[in-house]
Amino acid sequence: MNIGTTIRGYRLQKGMSQGDIEKRTGLLRCYLSRVENGHTVPSLETLQKIARALDLQLSEFFAEEIISREMSSLNLGEDEIRFLTQVQRYSAHLSESDRRLLLAMVRKFAQTTLS
Repeated sequence: MNIGTTIRGYRLQKGMSQGDIEKRTGLLRCYLSRVENGHTVPSLETLQKIARALDLQLSEFFAEEIISREMSSLNLGEDEIRFLTQVQRYSAHLSESDRRLLLAMVRKFAQTTLS
């Protein structure tokens, strides 16, 4: 797992630049670049700073790898795994009732597609 790639993905997803993270964490932009490109492995303390700057829980940096591994046993294609990972990422901050609503909508879409 390349933590830098994961950090970059979340940063871009949130429409933030490395400069935005620099301002929120005090970490130098050049350091963030080295982390994102896999040249430097940050400490847990530094990862926590970056997670806070991205409004994430530290565990979210590692959840995608676990989910991807679990989904790979389902014989899904790369596009399907990417889609489901994105749904998981976006739904992580939803309330329980919103998650149920989202799941009901997905089921409805699946039923109309299969019909």
